Amino acid sequence: MRRKKAISDAVIERLPLYYRDLLLLQDAGIDIISSEKLGERLGITPEQIRKDLTCFGAFGKKGVGYYVSELCQQIVEIIGLQQHWKIGIVGIGHLGWALANYKTFGRLGFRTTGLFDVDHRVIGQNVGGIIVTPISQMGEVIRKEDIQIGIITTPAAVAQQVADQMVAAGIKGILSFAPLRLSVPDNIFVFREDLSIGLSRISYYLTNKPQDKEV
Repeated sequence: MRRKKAISDAVIERLPLYYRDLLLLQDAGIDIISSEKLGERLGITPEQIRKDLTCFGAFGKKGVGYYVSELCQQIVEIIGLQQHWKIGIVGIGHLGWALANYKTFGRLGFRTTGLFDVDHRVIGQNVGGIIVTPISQMGEVIRKEDIQIGIITTPAAVAQQVADQMVAAGIKGILSFAPLRLSVPDNIFVFREDLSIGLSRISYYLTNKPQDKEV
């Protein structure tokens, strides 16, 4: 499978959407789907789907469509989910607890192997099958378990310190829910999820939605 050198971020962000829906199709016992039907399910034009997939090679059969299980496996290889990435979560509050119990992680190729907190009421608890460890032991656990991805759900005031500890321990990528920009070395991939921004966008569109025209 030949891959072009320059792939836009927009294409990369759509690949997990395709993969997630293909898994649902597998669960439903659907073996073949056209780009038109897949586009209807995702709200994406069939032309865009075909263009995205063409970035990575030739998929599907003209006049037939895509073989669901085959395309699933090809997207797994494109994204790198066959690596079975290990995850460490810092901050086992409501959000951290929910992420630790998120069963879909496993199906997507991610496995949570470390949970960390500073709260003595949380430390030692079994959350999603993992014992919460003191953050003072995080570096040791990351190195021992070979954890590659860190998730930060701590308050903003300590997020940078946590990121620094993660990087020092060997973490290669960070997903942060803290509402601030983290400073990390250039070789570390950082992505931020900000729920307040998403909710604010919804608020804007609800407030500024087109009004019915007056007759």
